[in-house]
Amino acid sequence: MDVADSFDKIQDYYEEQGWTDGLPVVPATEDLVQKMLGAFGEDPAHSLGIIQPRNAQVTLEKVAVNAVMAGCRPEHFPVVLAAVRAIMQPAFNVAGCQATTGGAAPVIIVNGPIAKELGINGDSGCFGPGYRANAVIGRALRLVIRNIAGLIPGDMDKATLSLPGRYTFCFAENEERSPWEPRHVERGLDPSASMVSITAVRAIYPIMESTVPDGRAVLHTLVESIKTVGFANYYQIGTGAQITLIICPEHAAEMHQAGLSKDDIRCYVFENARMPISRLRDIAHWGNRNLPDWIDEDNPDTLVPVAPQADDIEVFVAGGDGRHSAWLAGWGVTRVMTQEITLTL
Repeated sequence: MDVADSFDKIQDYYEEQGWTDGLPVVPATEDLVQKMLGAFGEDPAHSLGIIQPRNAQVTLEKVAVNAVMAGCRPEHFPVVLAAVRAIMQPAFNVAGCQATTGGAAPVIIVNGPIAKELGINGDSGCFGPGYRANAVIGRALRLVIRNIAGLIPGDMDKATLSLPGRYTFCFAENEERSPWEPRHVERGLDPSASMVSITAVRAIYPIMESTVPDGRAVLHTLVESIKTVGFANYYQIGTGAQITLIICPEHAAEMHQAGLSKDDIRCYVFENARMPISRLRDIAHWGNRNLPDWIDEDNPDTLVPVAPQADDIEVFVAGGDGRHSAWLAGWGVTRVMTQEITLTL
């Protein structure tokens, strides 16, 4: 199609081909795709591998086309590419978590200097609209999942309700206001490096604690929320069920002042966010439960943790002023994946 055609005709054509997420897209002209690929200097046909469930080759050119359509600038492309490589790792289980009736949304969390360089927001309103880098990077990943992996709503994507986060969900850790090491440094990277973490989540659960001033009491409030609404997680701790805790800067400062590290938070959540198995039996997802062998299903007082172990609780600092944290419930058969952001393959 000639780009001189009217805007409406181009949008209608892309929609008829099934290539869009329902929003207008940037026409993927050859010139724009070449500019997107420019920083890598690799063969556009270079394959990153096969992605399920379509068993499709993921080439640099295909990813670049979807990044252009999403509205990305060339400088966004390394982050998009790292996110794509992360979801292609087998443990992420992209076909499972994106085809499920549960409708999990992939979330990109960015660490390192590149977040500030690109304007990826990790401060006030970081889950919401208004920031181009957040919007287009997350959207590019969604278009890759749709157009290359083949997970089209109503076809291979069988989500009963789906999530708004499936349009786009990308933010940065607020490293400047975090009292702890950022996630990429925890993972062994140099502070000057940058990284994406990808998780598939079923929901965002906001947690407000604006009354107690002590960090340990704040953590207790967070745990009580997780324990109450973490129902689906309990049934799947044998296969994944990781959770991601997003702590706002004010709560993080209070916890740090109370002497709590990220590891202390993980351990406290693991030990205390639990549900008696008698509350879980014969309802909800019990018929498809996947519990580890150490859970005694015959003892009604057995306490089932919300995650398989403490290390399965990811902790990030994000957001702006205000005492509102959140936790992201992970889909049961997936793992949080990380990938360093580089200009080489």
